[in-house]
Amino acid sequence: MPDWLPRQLEICAKYGASFAPSSDEDRAGVASNTELRPLNGLRHPPEPGTCGWFTWGGSALSDSPDFFKPYHVAHLLALCPDVVPFLGLGPGWRFLIHGEHVDVWFDESLLTPAP
Repeated sequence: MPDWLPRQLEICAKYGASFAPSSDEDRAGVASNTELRPLNGLRHPPEPGTCGWFTWGGSALSDSPDFFKPYHVAHLLALCPDVVPFLGLGPGWRFLIHGEHVDVWFDESLLTPAP
């Protein structure tokens, strides 16, 4: 069992979320600014080859088409280890990490495709 799996299960239980793991081979969208805080993540419904997760740092979400780069979930442990414990949350879930402050919530709007 991977050492991060118990933490993912713990987070899902804490927030009443079903466990919906991301495959190591699936891709997530990761911004190049994940060293900034707060660290944000949101999950859309997965599509073939993707897990639906998007992660960025700072308080502003850019609409630039190249803001997010695709990375395999397996690489997130090295790229952005702070997000790994949250990757078991299903579509519609969001998180924000800022120092010791962690906020996790469900956002139903993430389940509806943009027009």
